[in-house]
Amino acid sequence: MTKNNERVSIIQLGGKGVIGNNLILIEYSDEILVLDAGIMFPTDEMPGVDLVIPDMTYLKENRDKVKALLLSHGHLDHIGAIPYLLSEISLPIYGTKLTIEFVKNKLKEKNLLKTTKINIIKPRDKVELGNFEAEFINVNHSIPDAVAISLNTPAGKILYTGDFKIDQTPINDEITDFYKLAELGEEGLLALMSDSTNAERSGYTDSESTVGKALEDKFMEAEGRIIVATFSSHIHRIQQVITAAKKTNRKIAVTGRSMVNSIEIAKRLNYIDLPPNMLMELRKIKNLNPNEVVILMTGSQGEPMAALTRISRGDHRHIQINQNDTIFISATPIPGNELSVSNTINQLLEKGAEVSYGNELDVHVSGHAQQEELKLMLNLTKPKYFIPVHGEYRHLYHHGRIAKKLKIPEENIFIIPNGVKLELSAKEAKVTDEVQSGRILVDGLGVGDVGNVVLNDRKTLAKDGMVIIMITIEGETGKVIAGPDIISRGFIHMRTSQKLLAEIKKEVSKTLEKISKENITEWSQIKYKIRNKLNDFLYHKLKRNPMILPLIMEI
Repeated sequence: MTKNNERVSIIQLGGKGVIGNNLILIEYSDEILVLDAGIMFPTDEMPGVDLVIPDMTYLKENRDKVKALLLSHGHLDHIGAIPYLLSEISLPIYGTKLTIEFVKNKLKEKNLLKTTKINIIKPRDKVELGNFEAEFINVNHSIPDAVAISLNTPAGKILYTGDFKIDQTPINDEITDFYKLAELGEEGLLALMSDSTNAERSGYTDSESTVGKALEDKFMEAEGRIIVATFSSHIHRIQQVITAAKKTNRKIAVTGRSMVNSIEIAKRLNYIDLPPNMLMELRKIKNLNPNEVVILMTGSQGEPMAALTRISRGDHRHIQINQNDTIFISATPIPGNELSVSNTINQLLEKGAEVSYGNELDVHVSGHAQQEELKLMLNLTKPKYFIPVHGEYRHLYHHGRIAKKLKIPEENIFIIPNGVKLELSAKEAKVTDEVQSGRILVDGLGVGDVGNVVLNDRKTLAKDGMVIIMITIEGETGKVIAGPDIISRGFIHMRTSQKLLAEIKKEVSKTLEKISKENITEWSQIKYKIRNKLNDFLYHKLKRNPMILPLIMEI
């Protein structure tokens, strides 16, 4: 029974102000539940970084309080950080069948599967977790088995929608569980955390089923091969491609490791109907007429090593583009990927292919709710407090405005940064604390060893290159006995810039003479003087700021 003086806290460690990195904590007394644990893909400002995960320091410091990880769906921005979390904390996982299968693949890669307790749940299942009771509610998204998560706490009920849209004609015929959402509203919902991705867009998001009809029409018109790039986890979209191929008497070939894995999982779980006689090995499609082939692949986000990107560059082993090919990029770019996607499209068009992308010709619809659907969620659940989640600040802001129009008091709408502890009770809501949060960069096997200093160095190297000054000094006297020798990488072409190299050597020699007269012997001071002088000289001469690395050897 809910008590007026009971308090529950919500802490977002990731997902606020960005698309991705979703990780939310619900804390009561000495117990914590984790909702989702996702990654974010690096932006252009993060050269060399593979992915970004939330800072989980607070969870590590409170590992004994953590009861479980509850998952809304199987997209990487909600499950991708799970291996990094489980490498620090042992905790049970709860998720739907398809979500868990995707998680298992991630855990296998990190050798964590055997040591993790995994629990498969279904919509409307209830799970007791200490002082919490979790209930899973079916919602529609661009992946099957998506659920909202309702938490009954001693302070009241909290609903986390996960990613959702209201699709009245979904591919799998499983519509959003309006009854359960309305029931929460009737019983009294303390707080709603709702997906804000499309809060700027008016109206309703189109049904996923509209894409199938558009694909069938376009497949009928295509005279040559058809290539479709989409997210490997977009099982509904993949099914519609298969259905359109079947109706136009085409075989299916698949390329891209994640696409192959996703289709194998979906077939095993009966989420995809792909007759065995329709599936062809990629290397054998050359034996078919072009108008008998559909190729499914990854690369809708312009990823450098994805199949479509390699095809656009002309370095795919089995597929070369020709003028009769029709290509569908059945996705919209994730923020930060726009340039990569644009480059891929340009290269494909240059090779003569016909390319349809984004919402053009109805080959893609969003998996996120637009304004009228967001209003419906708010009106059904009637929350006392509202916390927009999942989106950039502008998305959260517009979602907050929607809630205000629906008569939720402005003081009950909270758009707060990551790491802020929001404490809720039946009587009041207030910010009480702030915990460590932020982003952790993953580069190869390194987790967190790339920070702002390293990123700034990489940006400098990419922008202006590097100049190395090599000097040899005598240990006893401190006299320069060799150098300065100059090595440049990414700054100038040394063979054709001999005059400039001579000028650089002259400037360094003059600086060394001055250092000698001032009787400076500390290496750090010598390097500092050389770096500053050469920085000033090169900027005055070329208006460029390369990284300057003085190297001193003592003999």
